[in-house]
Amino acid sequence: MSLPSEHPYDFDPTHGLDLSELCATRPDASPPGFDDFWRRRYVRALQVDPAPQIRETASPDDRWRVHDLVYVSTDGFDIGGWLLLPREGAVRRGLVVGHGYGGRDQPDFDIPVQDTAVLFPCFRGLSRSRRPPISDDPYGHVLNDILDPERYILGGCVEDLWLAVSAGLRLFPELDGRIGYSGVSFGGGIGALGLAFDSRLDRGCLVVPTFGKMSLWLTLPSVGSARSVQEFQSLHGGVRTTMALFDAATAAARIAVPMLTGVARFDPAVAPPCQFAIANGLPTSILHERVILDAGHFDYPGQEEQQALFRQRFEQFFRMA
Repeated sequence: MSLPSEHPYDFDPTHGLDLSELCATRPDASPPGFDDFWRRRYVRALQVDPAPQIRETASPDDRWRVHDLVYVSTDGFDIGGWLLLPREGAVRRGLVVGHGYGGRDQPDFDIPVQDTAVLFPCFRGLSRSRRPPISDDPYGHVLNDILDPERYILGGCVEDLWLAVSAGLRLFPELDGRIGYSGVSFGGGIGALGLAFDSRLDRGCLVVPTFGKMSLWLTLPSVGSARSVQEFQSLHGGVRTTMALFDAATAAARIAVPMLTGVARFDPAVAPPCQFAIANGLPTSILHERVILDAGHFDYPGQEEQQALFRQRFEQFFRMA
């Protein structure tokens, strides 16, 4: 495998870092009040009754029964999504699956798990959870209430994850202690923050996760949500205090369950050292698995082979529990 040699960007998506430098990247120092900020929010989220509602709908897939899903999150926010249940066999574990900043228009029928109830929530403001005036465009969504840590949209999205776990346990109480989380890009960063403080999750998978190591995320050339925040900071200032509280690499050090991470050496949307800071920040006292990808958020030669290998690791990882 080799890194992409041609691309349309006016910056180097590797940022000139080799693999050894990426593996040495550490999270930033924790900001004051980080743990109290998130523990308080978690306690509040657990007091919400998610009141999940499911309605079976037509399924195009031989493996899965499809249900429309709605549940209540914090601030009375209705979260929409899907629930997949296996057509055959018993449900032995649960999995909450986050999405990237492009949102989601259907569940992932190819997800490589068995005997699993799979919840696909759409985080607030996006896809099935759209609510004006929240922008459903990544450039606008990531800026919603960014100068107010208590109201910042990403905090609500983390709470949506926690309430998805609550909804899953309300629907399947027998799965207590056997629910995992998986998220890509935006869903990966939200997942790190959620996993750090929710003891009900027993393992997690983060692929090319964003929001890691804010000292770099706010400065390294990028496209997508990172660029949007960088431009806002350049014009208005004031985002660093908020974003320090939403640093997924800081959160990673608090994750107390096994993790599978997929991190990329070349990525125009999520700077590679920001991804590696999350994976490198996980506690070494727990056995974690890591897959190093040539690129993220970019098509490249050998991509199908790497993705196939990652799917195998994913299946084995969630089958272990």
